[in-house]
Amino acid sequence: MRPRLPRLPRLAAGLALVAALASACATSSPTTTAAAGSGGGSTIPPLDPNKKVSIVFESYNLTSTGTWKPVIEGLLHDFEAAHPNITVKGQPPQGVTNGDYVSSVKNQVLAGNPPDVAQITFNALRFSATSLGARPLDDLVGRSEVQANFGGTHPFAPRARTLGDVNGKTYAMPYVFSTPVLWMNRTLFTQAGLDPNSPPKTWADVKTAAQAIRSRTGKDGVIVDCLTKTAGDWCFQSLVRSAGGRVLSQDGRTLSFADKPAVQAVATQADLFRSGLMPNVDQQQAFKAFASGQVGMILETSAVQGVFMAGAKAGNWELGATQEPSLDANPVVPTNSGSGLAIFSKDPAKQRAAWELIKFLTSDHAYTQVSSKIGYLPLRTGLLDDPNGLQAWAKTNPLIKPNIDQLSRLQPWESFPGDNYLQIGDMMMTAVESSVFGGKDPASTLAAAQKQATSLLPSK
Repeated sequence: MRPRLPRLPRLAAGLALVAALASACATSSPTTTAAAGSGGGSTIPPLDPNKKVSIVFESYNLTSTGTWKPVIEGLLHDFEAAHPNITVKGQPPQGVTNGDYVSSVKNQVLAGNPPDVAQITFNALRFSATSLGARPLDDLVGRSEVQANFGGTHPFAPRARTLGDVNGKTYAMPYVFSTPVLWMNRTLFTQAGLDPNSPPKTWADVKTAAQAIRSRTGKDGVIVDCLTKTAGDWCFQSLVRSAGGRVLSQDGRTLSFADKPAVQAVATQADLFRSGLMPNVDQQQAFKAFASGQVGMILETSAVQGVFMAGAKAGNWELGATQEPSLDANPVVPTNSGSGLAIFSKDPAKQRAAWELIKFLTSDHAYTQVSSKIGYLPLRTGLLDDPNGLQAWAKTNPLIKPNIDQLSRLQPWESFPGDNYLQIGDMMMTAVESSVFGGKDPASTLAAAQKQATSLLPSK
């Protein structure tokens, strides 16, 4: 896969788009107004149970005909059964071909007809709050009601509660996400003379295991699906954090993905490729190769658990999972993939209906479904000990354990500041891709990309 250079014309188009978005948001004021900074009381009334309301829910989990789509469609059916006065039209992102799901919402905002509630990836959170018109949930329904939704019989994990916050307000209710999991083909481990019950703990261990798999079975050793622009940067951020670095300074103002820890993380992955232990494949090829039993290990989101389980069953091989490997003596710092649910409607009745949907999709029932059938983290972790929740499933499905164990150490997927957040991420990941698979020097390549990307940051 040849590295793709940053597309500078998109930047010019993006600047024009930002101006248009600002105009659209300025001329389309909400029909309800929250007390400035209060977030204390509801500003949208409860729904009249006799009034019919129809809303549009946009979700990237509806793009797939595999394990994702049927689960979400089932939840929407359950919601409508519990709320007969609310009709939900579920739709996948519109006209998206590169995984930039927020561009679908952006285009609909420009057209004056955004979805009422949408699934927003966390890297687009700041942009959604500042330029796209997402409504602060604290102001729509009151901060106390938002916080109450994090509670209940099985409260949200503490690390998950603030992932949708911008400047102290919740703009997106954390919904579905995972941490990087090292999936293993236990059958290939055994065939290579390795003990699948002693999985790799460090990247040096990964290299050793990959060498054994390659030499003794003829199959590829490992795929690290965190190293290309197509894969995005959520998992790469974890590699950098686990090397002792960051891609963005703690105050959110300065890029730091060319610092020594990031260079070390990239060089470690480049060594796996140069050693012939990691193939150069795109994301879909990686999924297919691992699911068909052709690769010993893959670092990937837990959201593909269903795909890999089906592949293992069809191919008669045993699937395993373990935590993300560490680099040298540094502790592993998992970052999260995934998304939150944000409201874009300006109509009070639709806003209230959207909030009811958000509460349902982050309920005990919903997490029981998305965890057991897709593989996402159950953010209400108490469900794992509930005999009426996920207890039986968790006991028979140890694959969820690495994800759960890493939740207590979770650090957020950083969203780059400003309206050029996507271009900055593209530049970073293009430099990573060309360093790992294109033979470029990691230090100089990352430094050049960081210098270029710095010019896209908002003025301080």
